[in-house]
Amino acid sequence: MAVGARSGHDEPEKRADEAIGDDVTGDDVTGDELAHDDEEAGKPGKGPKKPRSFWKELPLLIGIALVLALLIKTFLVQAFSIPSESMMNTLQRGDRVLVDKLTPWFGSEPERGEVVVFHDPGGWLEGQETPEPNVVQKFLSFIGLMPSAEEKDLIKRVIAVGGDTVSCKEGGKVVLNGKALDETSYLAPGSVPCQDSFGPIKVPEGRIWVMGDNRQNSLDSRFHQQLPGGGTVANDQVVGRAVVIAWPVTRWATLPVPDVFDQPGLNQAVAAAPLGAAGLAGALPLVLWRRKKHTAGHTAE
Repeated sequence: MAVGARSGHDEPEKRADEAIGDDVTGDDVTGDELAHDDEEAGKPGKGPKKPRSFWKELPLLIGIALVLALLIKTFLVQAFSIPSESMMNTLQRGDRVLVDKLTPWFGSEPERGEVVVFHDPGGWLEGQETPEPNVVQKFLSFIGLMPSAEEKDLIKRVIAVGGDTVSCKEGGKVVLNGKALDETSYLAPGSVPCQDSFGPIKVPEGRIWVMGDNRQNSLDSRFHQQLPGGGTVANDQVVGRAVVIAWPVTRWATLPVPDVFDQPGLNQAVAAAPLGAAGLAGALPLVLWRRKKHTAGHTAE
């Protein structure tokens, strides 16, 4: 009986002690733990985290910049260096131009009068010496921070597009779809439109006919008619349109389409064939109807 009585009195005392403050669930914090936390908070290095130093952030910033430069060069614009005098005086040797590479992604095709950069269609640069860039130049060119080191690209002006007919007589003007072009606004001073006759040439669909502005010093479409394509360049070989001279700053200028390519009548010859075909298609049923009526009249007699 004594044992049982003692046990019955101890149990309430234990519960009372737990209610006063002993942590039996682990959810409350005792006075000893609070003191310990205060000591830890006072120790060095336990306060708010300090921002990372500039030198630790620099590699990340450089990496982001390089990725952005590569994306811009691939999809938006790319710098190219002018290696020759074939486009004088519009472009001079050593000029840096920015080429629009975005619009071709949306289906834009080269238009008459535009200055375009295009890959060598095959054989145009054969036998020409090309400088070999060093490793640094290749890398900076690859990511777009320097003009392209790819020496297999050319830059010329689009004179005719698919469906156009172009020709020129020695010493005369270039004739496009029956219209003579006044090219004085962009040809090099003293340069004639063509020193040798060519054409008439019908440019195949999906291709362009290109010529340099310095006609006496430009190996353009005129001089590659013996190659596949007859001197024309496929549209999918065009890198993009040169839109601005970016360097040197004293030469800064845009590269618009000359007004001569906006003259009335240039598109008439291209449109004539579809209109003629439509007229023939419309007249054919009438001819067949009249023929059938005429045959029926003879049969009745």
